[in-house]
Amino acid sequence: MTDKLIIFDTTLRDGEQSPGASMTRDEKLRIARQLERLKVDVIEAGFAASSNGDFEAVQAIANVIKDSTVCSLSRANDRDIARAAEALKGASQARIHTFIATSPLHMEKKLRMTPDQVFEQARQSVRFARNLVGDIEFSPEDGYRSEVDFLCRVLEAVIDEGATTINVPDTVGYAVPELYGEFIRTLRERIPNSDKAIWSVHCHNDLGMAVANSLAGVKIGGARQVECTINGLGERAGNCSLEEVVMAVKTRRDYFGLDVGIDARHIVAASRMVSQTTGFVVQPNKAVVGANAFAHASGIHQDGVLKARDTYEIMRAEDVGWSANKIVLGKLSGRNAFKQRLQDLGVVLDSEMEINSAFARFKELADRKSEIFDEDILALVSDESVTSEKEQYGFVSLSQRSETGEMPFAAIVFTAAGKEVRSQAQGNGPVDASLKAIEAHVQSGAEMVLYSVNAISGSTESQGEVTVRLQNSGRVVNGVGSDPDIVVASAKAYLSALNKLQSKADRVAAQG
Repeated sequence: MTDKLIIFDTTLRDGEQSPGASMTRDEKLRIARQLERLKVDVIEAGFAASSNGDFEAVQAIANVIKDSTVCSLSRANDRDIARAAEALKGASQARIHTFIATSPLHMEKKLRMTPDQVFEQARQSVRFARNLVGDIEFSPEDGYRSEVDFLCRVLEAVIDEGATTINVPDTVGYAVPELYGEFIRTLRERIPNSDKAIWSVHCHNDLGMAVANSLAGVKIGGARQVECTINGLGERAGNCSLEEVVMAVKTRRDYFGLDVGIDARHIVAASRMVSQTTGFVVQPNKAVVGANAFAHASGIHQDGVLKARDTYEIMRAEDVGWSANKIVLGKLSGRNAFKQRLQDLGVVLDSEMEINSAFARFKELADRKSEIFDEDILALVSDESVTSEKEQYGFVSLSQRSETGEMPFAAIVFTAAGKEVRSQAQGNGPVDASLKAIEAHVQSGAEMVLYSVNAISGSTESQGEVTVRLQNSGRVVNGVGSDPDIVVASAKAYLSALNKLQSKADRVAAQG
């Protein structure tokens, strides 16, 4: 027991399990640096055994993050655990997070193992992991739907073997707050060695109660670690939202009586970075980080806020980073100012060549747009990282014609395997024509399941940010593109999604 609540962020692992939210190594590294800036206690960097790409991402993060513990997920087998340990070798503080399902449904239908076999595998996996890394977390997958007697037996055994954190997942979002809190408390009271480990909660949002369940696990159950993601990102309805948990504990310290080490001033920047990287737009009425979170439309509310902010605001916007963006860059801004802004945003480019390339793109954008906001820079750097990876397809140029009464037409030039190709098509509108022109050459056969446009900043001069979600042969990917010309942004997003479809990296389904 401690009076500090440990924040365990799994945006880069469980958050990435959202259909289409997969990230490149460089994107993961950029977000990990922002999480370290946020002073997250534990960063779950990925599932090292699931693919070579995930192994490399975990390894890269472990090598550069110094202030946060870096964690890799692994199934309860020696191969996964050894792979996780190898990826974490360079970490200043490393943790292996191993799991196995313990609910009757999962053991019978998924694992096809007896309870005794699951018990033995859980115990042996923690023993093996403990010989490789000193910090071991164990999760009984679908823990909330497990039988209490069996769960107590498993958890007592893994603590004896050296597990330092015990995480009890509500894997399918079935729990309700009071019952979940009591469930955690019951486990802690019944397990003789429960005081030898920190207890953790990991809740999904299928019934919209992930944050409430997590906080009940803390208040009623005595848990001292919450597993969460930026923006509540995650598969199905998402995970417990980091920003909501953190600000609930900070704002209601009178009730929870706990401290959190998070530097909340970087919450909005982290939210924007994750949203722009994954293409998952934050809803305007999202607590803490939504565009309307501190907006007041009612005349009565506006009058009250003007007289005394605390009449309708329980948090200050600047405390979570909303007012951090005061200096707006423009075409007269120099390279040093641009470089400093990158550092302020937690963006680290590895070489002078990359900085020069990003600055050139910044100047090009500044010639087309009088004010450059933080969101513009993040979008610009995201585009740069996609371009620099020399993927299958890259945008070059586009021309389109749209006139009332005439069929819209588009001609596009893009690279395919390093060679420029030209294609043209007609469509229902300029965007439709542009994407059909790309598809006419590529012939991917992918189905578009989402097309979304979002203004990066609040004016008609703003860059448009487009998200395209494609589905093909069971794979779902997101592509994101940004440009002051929404048609160009759409073409960039479509090409980005096609690049992700080209990646054949196999992923292993992980614990939810």
